[in-house]
Amino acid sequence: MKSEYNKICLVVVCTITFLTACGQKGKIYDNGVVINGVKWATCNVDKVGTFADTPESAGMFYQWNRKTAWAANGDVFGWHSENAIGDQWEKINDPSPVGWRVPTHEDFLSLLDSTKVSSIFTTQNGIEGREFRDIETGVTMFLPAVSYRYADDGTLALVYVGAYGNYWSSTQYDSNYSYFLRFASESIDCGYRNRSLGYTIRSVAE
Repeated sequence: MKSEYNKICLVVVCTITFLTACGQKGKIYDNGVVINGVKWATCNVDKVGTFADTPESAGMFYQWNRKTAWAANGDVFGWHSENAIGDQWEKINDPSPVGWRVPTHEDFLSLLDSTKVSSIFTTQNGIEGREFRDIETGVTMFLPAVSYRYADDGTLALVYVGAYGNYWSSTQYDSNYSYFLRFASESIDCGYRNRSLGYTIRSVAE
């Protein structure tokens, strides 16, 4: 009986240790917020399968339909300068935590519906970005303006850090370009760009 009790205790301790270790590398869970009917995570995707620790954190950069995470600062090596193939961001390549996914073009368009959502470029805890507010409920979401990494070599566009936000959607425009959300201090829209660019990801609930 004592032996069985020790085994159970060992399993519990190991489980708690595992969850704590995962938490040290990024958040696994996010309660999310609902803006115009879509449930958004409150933080960007960090390493694969985790969220960044705060809404102001850049998290990590991703190329479209690829699961490789690139740092939000410093130099990177092994960058993929060629475009990924596919007509959508495949589930197997989705870096979002379990229960979440890369948003579609339509998800982003829901944020641009000015009859239901308002947005302003602002500073939150010293970080520039854009706040979205559900007009009916007053619920808000903050997206940091963390720039991007260039398509040719992965160099971080430092001049745009704090000035522009760029977030991938899972929707393709054509075989070379895909849709994304972009914003600056005076503008916000959905465009399409080269798939090899490194952008941030703000997931939505599945």
